Amino acid sequence: MSPVLSELTFTQAEDTPHSSSFAKRFRSRSGISLKPAYYQLILSELPDVGFFEIHAENYLSKGGPARHYLQLIRQHYPITVHGVGLSIGGEHPINNQHLDRVAQLVDETQPEVFSEHLAWSSHDNTFLNDLLPVAYDEATLRRVCEHIDQIQSRVKRQILIENPSTYFEFNRSEMSEIAFITEMSKRTGCGLLLDVNNVEVSCFNHGHDAYQYLNNFPVAAVGQIHLAGHTTDDNSTVPLKIDSHDEPVSPDVWSLYQYTLALTGDCPTLIERDGNLPPMAALIEEANMANRIRESIQPLEIPREHVI
Repeated sequence: MSPVLSELTFTQAEDTPHSSSFAKRFRSRSGISLKPAYYQLILSELPDVGFFEIHAENYLSKGGPARHYLQLIRQHYPITVHGVGLSIGGEHPINNQHLDRVAQLVDETQPEVFSEHLAWSSHDNTFLNDLLPVAYDEATLRRVCEHIDQIQSRVKRQILIENPSTYFEFNRSEMSEIAFITEMSKRTGCGLLLDVNNVEVSCFNHGHDAYQYLNNFPVAAVGQIHLAGHTTDDNSTVPLKIDSHDEPVSPDVWSLYQYTLALTGDCPTLIERDGNLPPMAALIEEANMANRIRESIQPLEIPREHVI
């Protein structure tokens, strides 16, 4: 664990029956993405959902409808906060103003977890509408770890870092993605958000074995799992899977999820949906599908010859 992190005393949400029951609910029941289209239905029906996850950057204003409905829904459900704009993998320093606003949201919301991406999305003062990959080399690893230390110090809690979905690799990379993520977690004490759809997308795009990837993933550090849908670009020259978040979870990702849980044990799981939003009942059914898999899973012993 980072020396910076070990010297901190993290503030925790007040341990009340309310917060304790929320923590138990988060751990035991799968959640779905919180979208404005569902606000009214959530408050009128209080559906049986484990938790809701928000993108931090959609809730940074001090007022307005989004914050109003978040406060109301937070009274009934656990919340997780998923950042998309801190640009942890970027070559420039973390934007302190943006980090302060995110930290304030985390402090006010007291989410079950706060997570971000192993990616970069800004250059100087320009924010890009994408999560771009990093090179897996020592210089990038040091920079990413410095940024994670800074963020964890500011939000006064451990954060989870999500494995990326990627479409190309850097020639200058010196290590595998797994080695990079493992060392990143070891140096900073951060947890990991294992996005199973990202595993499927990246491994397909790079010609890797998704199950072998999972065999080598540092599963002991995983604190949350994401499931999502993807689309396929059937280009005859270079077919790609796109991490689009606008389709139901695919059969291949459900199979990978079952295998993942056999490695990690039971783990809080989110059905992530950002586009082409279906009726909320469809997302709840996917969350229930995840619950059924979680309830039926058996631990898996991986023979050492299958771990590289």
